[in-house]
Amino acid sequence: MQIKILPEIKSPADIRNFSEKKLQQLANELRFHIIDVISEVGGHLAPTLGVVELTVAIHKVFNTPNDKIIWDVGHQAYAHKLLTGRYKDFPSIRQMGGLSGFLKRNESEYDVFGAGHASTSISAAIGVAESRKFTKKDFKVVSIIGDGSMTGGLAFEAMNNAGDLKTPMLVILNDNEMSISPNVGALNNYLNKIVTNPTFNRIRDEIWNVSDRLTLGNKSMQKILGKVEDSLKSFLVPGMLFEELGFRYFGPIDGHNLPELITTLDRIKDFDRPVLLHVLTKKGKGMVSTEVQNGEYHLDAVKFHAVKAGSKNSTKEKKPIKSLPSPPPIFQNTFGHLACEIARNRNDTVCITAAMREGTGLVDYAKEFPKRYYDVGIAEGHAVTFASGLVTEEIRPIVAIYSTFLQRAFDHLVHDAAIQHLPVIFCLDRAGIAGEDGPTHHGALDIAYLKCVQDLIVSSPRNGNELRNLLNTALEYKDGPFAIRYPKASSEEFDQNLQAELLPIGSWEVLQNGNDVAILAVGPLTYLALEAAEELKKLNISCEVVNCRFIKPMDENYLEFMLEKFSSVLTIEEGVRSGGFGEGVLSWLSSNNYKGNSSIISLPDKFVEHGPRDLLLEKWGINKEQIIKTVTSFKSSLKTEF
Repeated sequence: MQIKILPEIKSPADIRNFSEKKLQQLANELRFHIIDVISEVGGHLAPTLGVVELTVAIHKVFNTPNDKIIWDVGHQAYAHKLLTGRYKDFPSIRQMGGLSGFLKRNESEYDVFGAGHASTSISAAIGVAESRKFTKKDFKVVSIIGDGSMTGGLAFEAMNNAGDLKTPMLVILNDNEMSISPNVGALNNYLNKIVTNPTFNRIRDEIWNVSDRLTLGNKSMQKILGKVEDSLKSFLVPGMLFEELGFRYFGPIDGHNLPELITTLDRIKDFDRPVLLHVLTKKGKGMVSTEVQNGEYHLDAVKFHAVKAGSKNSTKEKKPIKSLPSPPPIFQNTFGHLACEIARNRNDTVCITAAMREGTGLVDYAKEFPKRYYDVGIAEGHAVTFASGLVTEEIRPIVAIYSTFLQRAFDHLVHDAAIQHLPVIFCLDRAGIAGEDGPTHHGALDIAYLKCVQDLIVSSPRNGNELRNLLNTALEYKDGPFAIRYPKASSEEFDQNLQAELLPIGSWEVLQNGNDVAILAVGPLTYLALEAAEELKKLNISCEVVNCRFIKPMDENYLEFMLEKFSSVLTIEEGVRSGGFGEGVLSWLSSNNYKGNSSIISLPDKFVEHGPRDLLLEKWGINKEQIIKTVTSFKSSLKTEF
């Protein structure tokens, strides 16, 4: 397809006088360009393809940036970026130093509210809408939320509040019946029932058509027709959920029918109360593949939710690849294997996830143990409290969740698990740098926010074999919650045939003996430490490398031994310094009158931007070179002569 219109769009104002035909051409160009670019550079493809027409309609009808458009998560917003002056920069999306893959307030005035976590848009929109009472500004507020995000409790807390406040605003429910993991719960069933009620929608449309022909002065007839519609809803639509929450409900309508979208939005934009528009879309619409039925990607939401760089079909002849030994699986897949391994040997375990079956590695577990698998939807707080309830009846739940998403359930972790000393096991994927998804997805804070919780065990395996040991140790520990964190990276070493070894709580492991410097490393960073220690031998510096698999409690026996033996100590962790592992070690050393050198290698005290994981670790000095540089800076006080 030849792109003619899109490159000329500098702002949404440019499209407001477009004809219906030209708007449709623009939508086609948007879809083609998004597929073309994202297939090359990688990114969240399917979500945004489903809302191309909706995005065009919103910017056609509403006077952005004066009117405020608030997107949930941001996976849907690539078309929005292209219509708001970012066409030239679009190929840099999710690239280091380029456009964010999510909404970002400092990137554009059209990005009203940033979001990488789900279910936030309605709450934020209410705040923006209510501000009008104080600023006296005149603008409209629109929130776009997906059916997957609508399962989150925050969304319903917000809707309950909006209905009570009667805040004029529009919520658009983008219902594609697909999310990263299959939608679950009563709400999903409810939405499906609405979708399958053509009788209600046909009669409702007829009522509206009659209403349109009435004169404005005939208020009594309009009220009568309104009551008729309400009666129909009560009779045909189960629950009347949104209406009962105080929202005027419209829909569902075809989210790919651009004229209908524009007409409907124009019709409802001036309501003086909360309004919900239910829009049906196809996730991944327009992306074709010969590998799936009927040729459209949207039939496989998991596979095409996001695509890797270089996904375009190439006509170039591919060179044969030499057969190489299989690398160790990434941690999430190792965890999935171990979850199955444990379940085959124990009948008291279950696994819980919050709409992240694929991301946490639980696909095979869900198939093999469906009755012992729970997907609670995008409800992290509920996942924690639910698990805490299970524990009280001698069930051992393993909550598999991203590090950054557990932040949303911090109160539940403290109040429902830790205070009651309930042995819930938390397996935290994406600990540390998560890569191209950026600061909303980096698990940089987990050590700090977990370490401060009383009676909570915090651990980090150096490889897949140690993950097995920690999981089995956690299952035998019954005095409180137990967290195991690991990165979005290779599990380094994993033998499927090894037997589990129970580890003493708080014990560290000396991987290499030394005399001059103690290097205390967390998780897979022990491999970097060992590599650096080998290089430092050439400089006649003897380093002891310690696997600090327990972040809390620390191995105080080893720390006491270290006081006398080493003149210098270096800690390494993939987390923020403040409140982290290194600060804990240095605090202990200080309170025990340690007089030697000490230093911490950690993530910076700032939100790390998006980019390839390896490059970000290099940029922030979590690498072999920084270890060597730091250790050699101790040389004046080292016992060894250079």
